[in-house]
Amino acid sequence: MRSVTADHKNRGKSARAQAVRPSTRRDLPKVQPGTARREKPPGLFSRLMPRFAFIAGRPMMAMTVISVILALITALFASGILGRGLRAVDNGINSTLAHAGFGISEIHITGNRRTPYKQILEVLGMQPGQSIFSADLFGARNRLAHLDWIESAQVHRRYPDAIFVTLVEKRPFALWQAPPNARGEAPIALVERDGDVITTRDIEKFSRLPKLVGEGAPQAAAELVDAVKSHRAISARTAAFARISARRWNLILDDGVIVKLPEAGWDKQLAALEQLIIDKRILERDVVEIDLRSPTHYFFMLENGEKKDVQRGKET
Repeated sequence: MRSVTADHKNRGKSARAQAVRPSTRRDLPKVQPGTARREKPPGLFSRLMPRFAFIAGRPMMAMTVISVILALITALFASGILGRGLRAVDNGINSTLAHAGFGISEIHITGNRRTPYKQILEVLGMQPGQSIFSADLFGARNRLAHLDWIESAQVHRRYPDAIFVTLVEKRPFALWQAPPNARGEAPIALVERDGDVITTRDIEKFSRLPKLVGEGAPQAAAELVDAVKSHRAISARTAAFARISARRWNLILDDGVIVKLPEAGWDKQLAALEQLIIDKRILERDVVEIDLRSPTHYFFMLENGEKKDVQRGKET
């Protein structure tokens, strides 16, 4: 005899089991043989990463590897193999570009009045047919700037095959005889207005320029030279400007007469000297030295060594 209670429980479980909703999960279809997705093999970087990590985790080993690599690179450079290889590649590229119409065929130079054309070409260092891309413009500018006469230089490419060089040359102002050096030599140099030396070569053609003498003369002469040019009688007779003790000037006239100027206010003394030359005909007398440094008197030294002083305004 079955228990009612058991049957009741069983009937309850059966009812609940029937009340449960069927599962909605779908089974994946079985993969047919031969249709499985193939995985890509690991790349080179992926394969090397574990080795790099292995080396990086050991500092001594890493330093050893780096040292070996650097030693190999150094050996390649020292042997010239790497350099020759790079040059060969570079030459091949340049040759290809030149044959493609990018070879230098024209070099235009302007602004060179005194610098020979041939010298400029030598300094440029560019050859006909050379690839225009391999032209060293920066180096060419620097080399040109070191020439005696060159103030500034510009070098440009104009594609496909032309190089343009624009030069600005220095302007000569005077000839300067420096103080004697340790060997007793006193070279004569051509200088600019600001006193910078241009050259000591081939200066004979500039013999008509003002002559400066003494240390520091080129840097201080411009104002005095301009002032003397404004006095025609003095300018016609002045042979040289001598700097004395880096403080004042003497004028050396063409007949050897020395005119001593004061440190300051020499513009008024030049006007007085002009009057002495024109009105008093002082240079027609036996005078060898004229001292204009005093504000109240003129001092003269004669050929016989005699000295005279004349009060200003009472000249005879």
